[in-house]
Amino acid sequence: MLPFAARAAVSAVDDAGHRVTLPRPATRIVSLAPHATELLFAVGAGARIVGVTEFSDYPEAATRIPSVGNGQSLDLERILALKPDLVVGWNTGLAAPQLSRLESLGLQVFRSEPRDYEAIASSMEALGNLAATGADGKAAADAFRGRLQQLQARYRDRPRISVFYQIWRAPLMTLNGSHLVSSALRLCGADNVFAGLPRLVPTVSEEAVIKADPEAIIASRGEQQDVLAGWKRFGGMRAVRSGNLLTIDGGLLNRAGPRVLEGTEKLCATLDAARARR
Repeated sequence: MLPFAARAAVSAVDDAGHRVTLPRPATRIVSLAPHATELLFAVGAGARIVGVTEFSDYPEAATRIPSVGNGQSLDLERILALKPDLVVGWNTGLAAPQLSRLESLGLQVFRSEPRDYEAIASSMEALGNLAATGADGKAAADAFRGRLQQLQARYRDRPRISVFYQIWRAPLMTLNGSHLVSSALRLCGADNVFAGLPRLVPTVSEEAVIKADPEAIIASRGEQQDVLAGWKRFGGMRAVRSGNLLTIDGGLLNRAGPRVLEGTEKLCATLDAARARR
């Protein structure tokens, strides 16, 4: 029999501002986003995950958990067959109506969409509460905040540098100022040239990038082979003239999980190298 603390009701507020209350801590969790899978493992709830979506590849143990689809198409029957007492999912784009559908079928849903560093830390605390691993969740959140403060202190006074952050080449796509990646850019002393666009993941034109004339262009490594080669024909751009066509591991930086600090540190080092070429 579970101890009383593990049988009592638990509650937490998700990133959409909804309070999620469970009659007892979650023991069967379905994660519908790779970053959510990483967050759950970070707070000691990895053994409770019974289903994940495509690209949930970290930590290695996540690759052995059955798949229930991807971010665009979920196998609702399989999810229901797993009898989860908690579903953790991404709350943007095509995923949002699928989460609402799961709620209409009687499942408890935690909407996870951290947009900044503090939201990642608070998400770890919230998920720890829901899985009765609160001590692990608090420890993970405290360690995350401590490392973040060290990075902020180290890079606080860096000279500003303008950046175009490319997440896809055809069509040409980027991220606006509300995305976590822009928080990382700001921490490293960089300005996202498309921060002001209204959509979280906007499509832009080559002409718009050329007009913005960023000092560096950064692409998510692994997006496509030789993702930056097309920019080399625009020799008048500052990024091309300076040799600042750069790549970074998008799996670290684009996911709103605890490893984003590792990605941020690599991003800051990459931008320091770009500044050195001024």
